[in-house]
Amino acid sequence: MTKRPNSGSIGWGVMRQGRGLWSRNAVKGKQVRDERLRRDGKIEWRSWNPKSSKLGAAIIRTSEDASNLLPSPGSHVLYIGAGHGTTISHLHDHVCGAGNHHGGSIVAVDLSSRCMRDLVSLAEKRPGLIPVLADARKLDDYSVFIPNRVPWILQDVSQAGQVELMLKVCDRFLDSNGIALLSLKAASERWISGGDEARFSDAESKILDSEMILVERIDLRGLEDQHVMFVLQKP
Repeated sequence: MTKRPNSGSIGWGVMRQGRGLWSRNAVKGKQVRDERLRRDGKIEWRSWNPKSSKLGAAIIRTSEDASNLLPSPGSHVLYIGAGHGTTISHLHDHVCGAGNHHGGSIVAVDLSSRCMRDLVSLAEKRPGLIPVLADARKLDDYSVFIPNRVPWILQDVSQAGQVELMLKVCDRFLDSNGIALLSLKAASERWISGGDEARFSDAESKILDSEMILVERIDLRGLEDQHVMFVLQKP
């Protein structure tokens, strides 16, 4: 991997300018979370706040090529712990595009009925987004929406055993050479002497002991406190 630039295009639908991050709006004129909109000819860009998106924070903080953190446009991907849809909407801009002209899909899994209402509302305007109300730990409950292995997975759940769940999900759904991003929240893990750093180190050890390859550990401190993004790849 090569070092990422401070500005310029990151794949098809994402752009970085200095400390700012933007995605190419798939629904022109519409905001999701009161983000700024900016026109560039016929293209409209939405500001992507890295302080409210772990994926956005990782793109800003990675020391490698940021495009490696994003799936290719038109991919079929899995997002576990989708939340209210802020990050999902920016991911949709890139993976699906306006009217899903890329032909991609994002299976968005969350257990919260409140989050699911927001995701369903978002999906009505963004074809290719597939909200699924399910417990992330019960893989059979959402496997029907993933008939084939996927090239990209993001897991962002706030519960103990985040690494173990990620490894099970990757074994079940991730394709060979696929990328998996684990957004690990220290406060959600079981207590370990040594605090947050000990929890992160413990998580890293579990990943290194698995069959997955640890590509990068990205410290999100200052953007998403108590969070580290682990970038994994399946051999």
